[in-house]
Amino acid sequence: MNIFRLAGDVCHLVAIIILLLKIWRSRSCAGISGKSQVLFAIVFTTRYLDLFTIFISPYNTIMKVVFLALSYATVYLIYVRFRNTFNSENDSFRLEFLLVPVIGLSFLENYAFTPLEILWTFSIFLESVAIMPQLFMITKTGEAESITTHYLFFLGLYRALYIANWVWRYHTEGFFDQIAVVSGVVQTIFYIDFFYLYVTKVLRGRGKMTLPMPV
Repeated sequence: MNIFRLAGDVCHLVAIIILLLKIWRSRSCAGISGKSQVLFAIVFTTRYLDLFTIFISPYNTIMKVVFLALSYATVYLIYVRFRNTFNSENDSFRLEFLLVPVIGLSFLENYAFTPLEILWTFSIFLESVAIMPQLFMITKTGEAESITTHYLFFLGLYRALYIANWVWRYHTEGFFDQIAVVSGVVQTIFYIDFFYLYVTKVLRGRGKMTLPMPV
């Protein structure tokens, strides 16, 4: 495993832990998109169906279990434990706009027309757009708490590091996963404006990141 993938996995894990701690310590889900978290839970579920059939390494198995457990814990906190603090009116992104194209694309573009392979491809495509309900929610409300922006920053950094991982693997191993690379690039593009605002506003000490309101 190269340093870029390891750093990416660490950033991904840090992002999820930041979100969980934010919810647990504040006892509130304010500013968090439950729909994005449901999509991420679906991503991990469909990607890790091989958990009990294919063993790659202890690290790989542990990380799969951790990501599955943390994603479902996040969904539980939002929709069960602290559901009274969840603002469903602002979390109004229509998931069918994401799910229908992703499902169709998964059947058209895959490496093998088998259930596990199609579901794996579905998880890759879905992950690339799963953050959209959260970004839409921030745009709709016009601001985001700093802890929420830290979560998004580490999530975006994870994707950027994975692009570096793929470049490294291509040059050292000759390995190239077109589906994963294209989806990862698309996902990273969604974070470009956010990264700029994060550096120019959040890192300069403001408590919240305020976005320009749509006209």
